[in-house]
Amino acid sequence: MTPPEPNSLKEQLRNIIEEARMVLPGIQALFGFQTIAVFNQRFDDLPAAVQTVHLLALATVVIAIALIMTPAAWHRIVSPQRVSESIVKLSSRMICAALFPLAVGLALDMFVVCHVVSGSVVAGTAAAAVSLALLLTLWFILPLRERRRRR
Repeated sequence: MTPPEPNSLKEQLRNIIEEARMVLPGIQALFGFQTIAVFNQRFDDLPAAVQTVHLLALATVVIAIALIMTPAAWHRIVSPQRVSESIVKLSSRMICAALFPLAVGLALDMFVVCHVVSGSVVAGTAAAAVSLALLLTLWFILPLRERRRRR
């Protein structure tokens, strides 16, 4: 049995912000680990191309953090006293939009880790592709298919 849909804009925004609060600590921890990695001696030993992939992963996680934090910042600055339909729509879009760069960042770092462990670009690429396919399937393809089915 599915719970009833929130009926007020305030409830909807509260749910969106709560979703962001659940995800944000994990993304921030990932960002911290990604940042620390560049100061590790082993990072200097990686080929320049692999270091670049790691920096791209770091950049995509920064984009995800920015998108996830946008709803709270926008609400606080634009309309702290009321909740509008536009802020609810913007918030929902930002949370969904954050998932794509997060998936890309995770997949890119999966490449780096698998490359370091295996020494193989092929293994790193395969691991990144599988990771990206899994995340995109779970976060976009299946939910969109379910939404279409319910219409």
